Amino acid sequence: MRLEQLQAFLAIVETGSFQQAARKCAVTQSTISRQLQALEADLGMPLFHRTTQAKLTIAGEQFLPHARKICQEWQNAISELEELRCGKQPELCVAAIHSVCAFHLPPVLQQFCQDYPDVQLRVTSLGSDRALKVLKDGLVDLAIVMNNRFLTASPEMVVDVLYDEPVRVLMAADHRLTKFDQVPWSELVRYPQVVFKDGYGMQRLVQEQFQRQGVTLKAALELNTLDAFRGVVRQGELIALLPQGAIQDVHLDSTLVIRSTSDPVLVRQVVLVTTQDRLQIPPIQRFRALVQEIMHPAFLKRSPSAIV
Repeated sequence: MRLEQLQAFLAIVETGSFQQAARKCAVTQSTISRQLQALEADLGMPLFHRTTQAKLTIAGEQFLPHARKICQEWQNAISELEELRCGKQPELCVAAIHSVCAFHLPPVLQQFCQDYPDVQLRVTSLGSDRALKVLKDGLVDLAIVMNNRFLTASPEMVVDVLYDEPVRVLMAADHRLTKFDQVPWSELVRYPQVVFKDGYGMQRLVQEQFQRQGVTLKAALELNTLDAFRGVVRQGELIALLPQGAIQDVHLDSTLVIRSTSDPVLVRQVVLVTTQDRLQIPPIQRFRALVQEIMHPAFLKRSPSAIV
């Protein structure tokens, strides 16, 4: 069964004749006849009485509402896809890591809402691995995450590098490690750590570095919010290795300090990830452009002392 066969059937019903149905469909009368015959052959029953007036058989009467519904659904699908192509999608969903949501994304969100006031913007704060999974599952349109080449290697994935940022040591203001301007790894490994939960790229990055040092990471506590990290660390002994972007405002809190590590300095790369098909949709194109225009330059404008 083909769509044009259903359209020919409905045209005959609406006009009452094969000749007028042919005019309505802009085809020859013989084409209309062939399409109807093929439809009747598929259904195994005649749909019209073959008289001067095209009159429906009992089977035709039964089939008519179904044919109308199928053709209407087709028109609805075409209309919705056209609206999508023109940027009239009802919502745009973004998953981003916590530091991006807290510090870098707000001006992007504000500008996007001005550009597309009719698009409902939904933002979810997730760990990198989880964000990439929901992107692959089609639950979000874009993800702003720590780069993981194992999860973004598919040909349909589009990856934009936004910035690289160093990993720093967060500690209480009276911690013993504050005596170092650059904390040696030999000292870091002696202290229990507060780490991100499993599924966060930062946990993997830190664990890999400890393995390279030939020691086991002393993970005393797993958390998943930046405020929780700060609240626990300011209590005293625990420390945390966090990306610069997550603790850029620590200087406003007199109970906390940050220090660089000695070499090797860990670096986290932040990327925007989406898929080729989504980039055909104007609001998604615009959101990607805003991230590139606002977030990337903003990071580059930081003073050198803020990111080393």
